[in-house]
Amino acid sequence: MSRAETAPVSEPVPGAEPLPGSAVRRPSPLWTFGLLRSELVTTVRRWRTLALLGVLAAVPVLVGIAVKIETRGGGDAGHGGQGPAFISQITNNGLFLVFTALAATLPFFLPMAVGVVAGDAIAGEASSGTLRYLLVAPAGRTRLLLTKYTTVLAFCLLATLVVTLSALIVGALLFPLGDLMTISGTRIGFGEGLVRALLIALVVAASLVGVAALGLFVSTLTGSGIAAMATTVGLVITVQILDQIPQLHALQPYFFSHYWLSFADLMRDPVYWDDLVKNLGLQALYAAVFGSAAWARFTTKDISA
Repeated sequence: MSRAETAPVSEPVPGAEPLPGSAVRRPSPLWTFGLLRSELVTTVRRWRTLALLGVLAAVPVLVGIAVKIETRGGGDAGHGGQGPAFISQITNNGLFLVFTALAATLPFFLPMAVGVVAGDAIAGEASSGTLRYLLVAPAGRTRLLLTKYTTVLAFCLLATLVVTLSALIVGALLFPLGDLMTISGTRIGFGEGLVRALLIALVVAASLVGVAALGLFVSTLTGSGIAAMATTVGLVITVQILDQIPQLHALQPYFFSHYWLSFADLMRDPVYWDDLVKNLGLQALYAAVFGSAAWARFTTKDISA
């Protein structure tokens, strides 16, 4: 049964004046949790989402196999520092495949996947004709928008964990595991290395918060899910291109992608927190600005689909 069929059509549309003497039923916390659970399940079950997660899971597999083949005859992976960060260390310890896979997917694959899900959050409902029925239910525009954004943030974490787990499994199967050598040259135990890998995964997921807010805002501007997804992905690519132009060095610290690779500082001993804090603060700023813009747009938008 579709969501449109289950919506209580007797409820007033948010933003409209209630009829005199009518009682507006406010959604209970359990109803809100049910809406969030429904959004999470619907998002994860989409074939598009599963395909994106499949691509993300395949990246560590391809990197691991490529390194294994390249170093089978005693070659040096990375060729003297070229390639993604940590790639030359994979043959010594499979845990470095986690760091390499995250470094390889963060510039494009992860933000692209998040951009697709975020761009489709509101515009996809509008293009399929279910947005108006969702608003007829006692959700409220603000509550619905927060539910959508929470779902996108959950996908950020899920996508990052998929890459991390895939890399950890492949690294354990193809390469030895053991103590790790940090960037600072000190040695840490395998258990501490796993903890740092988890922290890095959480930082990478948090690094996508700004893209999620940007995509949600774009999604409120159009009724076409495809247009919103394409625009969000296009903006992500454009910002990263601008971040590589030397003449824009004064603006680059304000681009959401500028400190993405600062997660490598978690592999220092002691950890270098400066760029990590800047990255998290920048993501929070983008979330506040574009989240507020999405709320202002969505709560005043005339919903006709």
